[in-house]
Amino acid sequence: MIIMSVDLGKARTGIAVCDKSEFLASPYTVIFEKSPNKLPEKVAQAAKECKAELIVVGLPKNMDGSEGESAQNARAFAQKISELTGIDTVMQDERGTTITAHNYLNTTNTRGKKRKNVVDEVAATIILQDYLDKRKSGTAT
Repeated sequence: MIIMSVDLGKARTGIAVCDKSEFLASPYTVIFEKSPNKLPEKVAQAAKECKAELIVVGLPKNMDGSEGESAQNARAFAQKISELTGIDTVMQDERGTTITAHNYLNTTNTRGKKRKNVVDEVAATIILQDYLDKRKSGTAT
């Protein structure tokens, strides 16, 4: 199954996708959009382009596991995407993914504007890979 993930951001939204074997998550694109009205349409278009059969949306929980306004916004966004595409969405805890993405980019010495442009794409890839790993182990929700 082709699964797409979304790392929702205020200005940049990272998109990652896996192949039908669900083995490896790969960066797909970054959507540069600040309008909360236009973003769902652009993400829906990306889902159509990559032929996604399931969409995983990063859920920004607080470090104590509680959900605040950002998590509520992510859930509402996932619902909107599902309505626009007819594709099921699932939520994936994204705590620490941006930090992990920055660590990966430190390892590859990616700096400056290039780093800013890819960190969300890398975070989306981490979200998807975490989901794929849980799915393989039978612990995905």
